[in-house]
Amino acid sequence: MGAAFSEMVVGSDMGRRSRKRKEFHTVELKVRMDCDGCELKVKNTLARMRGVQSVEINRKQQKVTVHGFVEPQRVLRRAKSTGKRAELWPYVPYTNPYMAPPPYDKRAPAGHVRRVDVVVPASGDGAASQEERLVTLFSDDNPNGCAVM
Repeated sequence: MGAAFSEMVVGSDMGRRSRKRKEFHTVELKVRMDCDGCELKVKNTLARMRGVQSVEINRKQQKVTVHGFVEPQRVLRRAKSTGKRAELWPYVPYTNPYMAPPPYDKRAPAGHVRRVDVVVPASGDGAASQEERLVTLFSDDNPNGCAVM
């Protein structure tokens, strides 16, 4: 009888489903806020989310930082539900003085540039060979390059 009881106790643990634990994220958003009321509305809405540990707002940069066990897309969706224009933080710090900065964005905070995802075409791609043909067509080495004019 004692063995049956211990099997029930051990076996009851198997019936539980273990939830996958969410990872700790720091989510940065750009949210359009004009006044104290807007700031308070966004802060309270995001602070009430399950898993959020802290919400920091910098109204001058229009930046909201959320720390906690949350998914970035859920935080973005919740910020948009307040009626404010929201997007993931589009700026990255500019730290390379030897490379030309990306196109100027006057709304970027000091020392930051807009994040640009670079797409590198594959070498066997037809678009890359088309571009190469156009470049050689109008190069100085091509004697027939100016014949079009």
